[in-house]
Amino acid sequence: MESKSKIYVAGHNGMVGSAIARKLREQGFGHIIQRSSSELDLRNQAAVNDFFAKEKPEYVFLAAAKVGGIVANNTYRAEFLYDNLMIESNIIHASYRNEVKKLLFLGSSCIYPKMAPQPLKEEYLLTGLLESTNEPYAVAKIAGIKLCEAYRDQYGCNFISAMPTNLYGPGDNYHLQNSHVIPALIRKFHEAKQHKASFVEIWGTGSPLREFMYADDLADACVFLMKNYNDKLFVNIGTGEEVTIKDLALLVKEVTGYGGDIQFDTTKPDGTPRKLMDSARLHAMGWKHTLSLKEGLKKTYPLFLEAIR
Repeated sequence: MESKSKIYVAGHNGMVGSAIARKLREQGFGHIIQRSSSELDLRNQAAVNDFFAKEKPEYVFLAAAKVGGIVANNTYRAEFLYDNLMIESNIIHASYRNEVKKLLFLGSSCIYPKMAPQPLKEEYLLTGLLESTNEPYAVAKIAGIKLCEAYRDQYGCNFISAMPTNLYGPGDNYHLQNSHVIPALIRKFHEAKQHKASFVEIWGTGSPLREFMYADDLADACVFLMKNYNDKLFVNIGTGEEVTIKDLALLVKEVTGYGGDIQFDTTKPDGTPRKLMDSARLHAMGWKHTLSLKEGLKKTYPLFLEAIR
């Protein structure tokens, strides 16, 4: 990519897409094409084709997706499958038709089999059954990977894919029921502090291990891959560092300034004991994240306070 290259960031209003757009501007890329969902329905093939024919982007970051937590994934199964299949199919095919130089498709760690060995290596894809609650979303993301591979095989397109670990940061969703673990914990501890609650209750034992990455670090990895990676196999993007839910809760407690206790409801399920991405391939290319979890949480809490004002 050159500073004057026309770059389309699909999904620029989301946490990931907005981070990519910020990173591109920081690095001097000035010709970034953006369309909101009200301006361009990415599920509409004709509309997407018209947009690509008119704008002729040279590079595409495909970060647009219908996303949600476990409840949303399991409740709106048809929407999560249909919407994501249409979005990625339309953009990938239009990129081929309009001779896009390079496309980066962003997936999710949920593509891996539920019982895959840990840490999760790229070669574990399609080696076992998926987690049933988010299977439609995972199937759609796997299809996106395979579309990129197929267009590379048949047409020679330089379409690559990357799978990020659990993310948090600017633009996150802080809904208690629909959000992921970090934003949910931030909201829970903040409200406990506001209401002077004596304790915060967390489901499970606190023992499961999870990996988290700040959204701006992910964006940096995406731009790095767009500049430096041109192979067929998708790439995991993670920190290689994991934390127990208990230690994560203690960090969030410290960052939010909550002074009460933490109680674990051990009658509630823990979920998967461990979920860690193997990011050795990316790290071997020379890329590493820069922000520690504690530093990232310190940056995120003020963003949450702004979001609820």
